[in-house]
Amino acid sequence: MAQKTYQPGQSYNYQLLIKHLLHTPLFYAPQQEIVYRDKVRLTYLQFNERIHRLASGLEKIGVKSGDTVCVFDYDSHRYLECFFAIPMMGAILHTQNWRLSPEQILYTMNHAGDKVVIINSEFLPLLEAVKDQLKTVKKIILISEDGAKPQSKINFDCEYEELLKSGSAKYDFPDFDENTRATIFYTTGTTGLPKGVYFSHRQLVLHTQAIIVATSAYTSTGRFHSDDVYMPLTPMFHVHAWGFPYAATLMGVKQVYPGKYEPPILLKLILTEKVTFSHCVPTIIQMLVASPAVKNFDLSKWKVVIGGARLPKGLAQEAMKLGIQIYAGYGMSETCPVISTGALKPEMLNWEKEKQIDKLIMTGITIPLVYAKIVDPFGKDLPHDGEATGELVLRAPWLTAGYFNEPERSKELWIDGWLHTGDVAYIDKEGYIQITDRIKDVIKTGGEWISSLELENLASQHEAVLEAAAIGIPDPKWGERPALIIVLRPDYKGKITAEDMQKYMADCASKGKIPKYGVPDKYLFVDEIPKTSVGKVNKIQLRKTYV
Repeated sequence: MAQKTYQPGQSYNYQLLIKHLLHTPLFYAPQQEIVYRDKVRLTYLQFNERIHRLASGLEKIGVKSGDTVCVFDYDSHRYLECFFAIPMMGAILHTQNWRLSPEQILYTMNHAGDKVVIINSEFLPLLEAVKDQLKTVKKIILISEDGAKPQSKINFDCEYEELLKSGSAKYDFPDFDENTRATIFYTTGTTGLPKGVYFSHRQLVLHTQAIIVATSAYTSTGRFHSDDVYMPLTPMFHVHAWGFPYAATLMGVKQVYPGKYEPPILLKLILTEKVTFSHCVPTIIQMLVASPAVKNFDLSKWKVVIGGARLPKGLAQEAMKLGIQIYAGYGMSETCPVISTGALKPEMLNWEKEKQIDKLIMTGITIPLVYAKIVDPFGKDLPHDGEATGELVLRAPWLTAGYFNEPERSKELWIDGWLHTGDVAYIDKEGYIQITDRIKDVIKTGGEWISSLELENLASQHEAVLEAAAIGIPDPKWGERPALIIVLRPDYKGKITAEDMQKYMADCASKGKIPKYGVPDKYLFVDEIPKTSVGKVNKIQLRKTYV
């Protein structure tokens, strides 16, 4: 791609490109570390050189502007290099969700038009299962952790580190239109085919700046600073790990990438690398909080943003007992994703802890440049009074323009210039949003709506409950009645009955926490609640199993 030549007196047409995010840390924190497990340590200067070598190497094997490069990897320094090098050369990064079924992986690769695949050797069975049906892939690059070439039916064109060695330490990243597509990935719907969402350079740069302002600039809890140590606990294939790798890089913070999520390794890295800022779905923090070993460690400097599902109050309380500074965030694949956080306003910092928790676990207040409102089924605006509930609709400069090559689905997403989330919510007088349910998950009983998320939140506060999920069970009289599926803590198994839980939920109703008709009729105790590929409770699978 040729660079534009400027005439004397002609201003530089500054485009918001991902390459500009990499400029500041190279002089602000050139010797800061980027760590991968206990295997690799890089300075930002070395990281920058590897980005140049990756782009140069990809160009040598034929990658051009507009080509799509698919990446299968765990959270690593390599993935971070791909976050930058691929879009910076004008190509498109496809972050592949390796937890999808082989059929879904095949569909997403063909639908995205992947030309090159970069794949960790651990995921080769997934690629082998579909390789003969791939329509556009021309080159395959192997990531080998130990340098050994595995036995495989696939013919590799090169190995990742060899590709970097073949590349130049200086690659001339071009200027181009900031609205150029930078990334694509696919939503993890449990029915139908996955939907492709995509984002431009401009959207990613604006999103990066907004989350830095939201998490750093205001006096609040859990602030993200340049002296923090960042480690994602959200897969990098999932909505750019919520955009924080871009933010962490721009800020020049120390970054730690854990590879495969294994509790002993995660805890070791948190302690030895002194990790202070992370983000994850509730399942991950629950896994760590439930580990007996965690009680032996000081986690008081660890700040964690929880998203992907509602942060139950009981889980927040357990995390806080360990000293973890925890609060909620909200977004969707379609929103890049961060829209709001449960961060406290300055005047709330003096509140009693119990009152603070109720705000920290909320969907939260919008971050800069985001507009949010709630509407009724006819699109009429509803008041922000903390009571009226409707569908949450959004505007922000980084929301996906639609679903890739699916105009009809895109029309359903965008109505009257607002992105329709499919989430039922209210907004209180302070401007805090609270998602009460997905439209498709709300429990409809006798003409009234019951929030499955509120039932789950209340159940989580029972001392015996490790995890809970609420669904609607068909009822001939009321249409639906709520049921709770519960995982008990190990010490309580066999000691808690359905009658005990019904008494507890009825007590919550007597205190006005839920209406009396919201008390579930049915309680099922299970060993595990099914999750989607990104760690959310799989309500569709629960309904298939128990309805």
